[in-house]
Amino acid sequence: MPQPGGVASGFKHVEVNEQEHETRLYVPFARSSLNHDDIFILDTKSKIFQFNGSNSSIQERAKALEVVQYIKDTFHEGKCEVAAVEDGRLMADAEAGEFWGFFGGFAPLPRRAPVEDNEKYEETVFKLLCFNQGKLEPINYESLLHELLKTNKTTSLQERKSASEAAEKLLSDDNRTKTHVIKVIEGFETVMFKSKFKEWPQTPDLKLSSEDGRGKVAALLKRQGLNVKGLMKAAPAKEEPQAYIDCTGSLQVWRINDKDKILLPSADQSKFYTGDCYIFQYMYPGDDKEECLIGSWFGKKSIEEDRVTAISLASKMVESAKFQAVQTRLYEGKEPIQFFVIFQSFQVFKGGLSSGYKKFIAENGIDDDTYLEDGLALFRIQGSGPENMQAIQVDAAASSLNSSYSYILHDGNTVFTWTGNLTTSLDQEVVERQLDIIKPNSQSRSQKEGSETDQFWSLLGGKSEYPSQKIGRANESDPHLFSCILPKDIFVWVGQQVDVKVRLQALDIGEKFVKLDFLMENLSSETPIFVIMEGSEPTFFTRFFTWDSAKSLMHGNSYQRKLSIVKGGGSPALDKPKRRTPAYSGRSTVQDKSQRSRSMSFSPERVRVRGRSPAFTALAANFESANSRNLSTPPPVVKKLYPKSATPDSSSAPSKSSATASLTGSFDRPKSVKDGSELEKPKQEEDAKEGINTMTSRVESLTINEDVKENEPEDDEGLPVYPYDRLITTAADPVTEIDVTRRETYLSSAEFKDKFGMTKEAFSKLPKWKQNRMKIALQLF
Repeated sequence: MPQPGGVASGFKHVEVNEQEHETRLYVPFARSSLNHDDIFILDTKSKIFQFNGSNSSIQERAKALEVVQYIKDTFHEGKCEVAAVEDGRLMADAEAGEFWGFFGGFAPLPRRAPVEDNEKYEETVFKLLCFNQGKLEPINYESLLHELLKTNKTTSLQERKSASEAAEKLLSDDNRTKTHVIKVIEGFETVMFKSKFKEWPQTPDLKLSSEDGRGKVAALLKRQGLNVKGLMKAAPAKEEPQAYIDCTGSLQVWRINDKDKILLPSADQSKFYTGDCYIFQYMYPGDDKEECLIGSWFGKKSIEEDRVTAISLASKMVESAKFQAVQTRLYEGKEPIQFFVIFQSFQVFKGGLSSGYKKFIAENGIDDDTYLEDGLALFRIQGSGPENMQAIQVDAAASSLNSSYSYILHDGNTVFTWTGNLTTSLDQEVVERQLDIIKPNSQSRSQKEGSETDQFWSLLGGKSEYPSQKIGRANESDPHLFSCILPKDIFVWVGQQVDVKVRLQALDIGEKFVKLDFLMENLSSETPIFVIMEGSEPTFFTRFFTWDSAKSLMHGNSYQRKLSIVKGGGSPALDKPKRRTPAYSGRSTVQDKSQRSRSMSFSPERVRVRGRSPAFTALAANFESANSRNLSTPPPVVKKLYPKSATPDSSSAPSKSSATASLTGSFDRPKSVKDGSELEKPKQEEDAKEGINTMTSRVESLTINEDVKENEPEDDEGLPVYPYDRLITTAADPVTEIDVTRRETYLSSAEFKDKFGMTKEAFSKLPKWKQNRMKIALQLF
């Protein structure tokens, strides 16, 4: 936006020329400047008009509103009206009539004649050059492969700067004025960069120690202008994945059978068969309404016909709920943590019970190995605790054992439990709980690895080799810095104004996204997919964003939402109806008292109530206030599963919103609960979280313009400091490694006060329009 005149003299006191406001169109002020394809802004003394060409997109219109907001704040002190004029509206519309009045009255705009594009585009030829000893050397290749990039070479800061200068000179010599240089660092390549190569390995060979890794992360974040104090001191912590879903809701489960669904009794709703498909509906309390999750689960050996039926029936349930439920599609062995904490205790048996599965194995001559209670069976036990534990039936053979797990083996009433040498006391407790479900009335004999009886090996068909090395259950051995935030689930978000037919295709869209591998992550075709409807976003989705509940409840598309804020100062319509509890197939989702409390009796002698354990309560108390809702966070391994000491005082805990935000970073780890004592949060860890949380939303943009200069001075916020004459927009030697929208933040505190006549804190409290005026006058905008 070119501005007439010069810069006000003096820097301590910025003077603004209060001349009569000039009506501007920012292009030649004539009707002939307008067209149907673009968006135009007419800035008058009392009102700003945005004219939307009929062929412009919603995204363009929303972006233009940002310019309108800037003009309103900068040149009108935030005190003027805003009007949107749609191309095609005639004089009957008051605002349209006022707009056209500035052009002498309404007249239709001419349609542009189609222009034949006779230009011939040549296929882009990629060149790969290596910067070696101060020179760019071309690399000859038949196919652009990842192997051409030498990952074993460590480049110095000076080499990277010299390479940048060589790249700029290359563009200058070729007169490529519209081409930009994007700097990429190994391990943080963008999808656009990787897509230029014929193929890209899923896990590049990036070898970094944990200390080097934290150092590199600190440098990257510091270059991005983030506070990294304490990051180098924060040691990596281990944790189980977190579910971010309330675990006290009511659950219903159906098994697919002959193109229909059969409701399972509560005692059997956690017992799945690998040859069957299931639908589950989970109702749980949300912030201001009841939330609903409807999912379909496919066993590894389920037939295609049952899978299609499951998706169809689940989609109808979502449609009956007026699309206010979250829908998910899950495969056996690829379930997300939300699934396990909903069921809490989960078992998968061999074989299947559906008529379709029985027919399939009969027609194909396959032996029916469906689980029998009085037969021979071996179960692998896994999970992180009572709120997240599974028993998976595996082949009854010694080769199925693993030292990292515990197992249950039974043949009729003969029952053994086997614990590997690498298991913990928590694993053994989970075995006892699963034993109460699988064989509740039988006595078991405990077998320690290395001291098994002959009868035990005989039931497994004899002793043989099996894995005996530690398995990293929480991605502990992954060498990559940001492995914990790589996509493991796919979310398809559907807006309220999307056509019903398209809404029903949302799962198909997610399937195609995974199949076509747009992110080049080699995602499994069985990756969990969630369909999220606008207005019904669950916490396990909103946690990825800085979520504003008020904005999420506004009506309309992105343009309409921004327009309501720009026009009226942001008073959106929040009158969305409360969600009613839907009923499906004539069955009410309201459960009896026992089901609502989600209690489950494991045996007559041992009755365990489902829900929070004392250990979990102690952990959760540090992230929730006393009246906050119960977000499920599977507890880490603790020494005492059921400590007798009291739950920590929740009054001293941080707010739920701040705790939720802190959990999004890959370095925020809840401390282990020991004897129910209150968790401590060291200052250095809090400082680390402050920088890391912002990092989560910016990992995509980690294309490096320059590395951080070593030993740079820092201001109070931990940002690098630069002299004023290098920060201004007309600098002869400008700084390039900064956020150009916040140039003033890189001034030292003393120089900032000298130029602005106030402290940074005082400046931050000024209205946005006044800040912008001062920055323009100081050539910092």
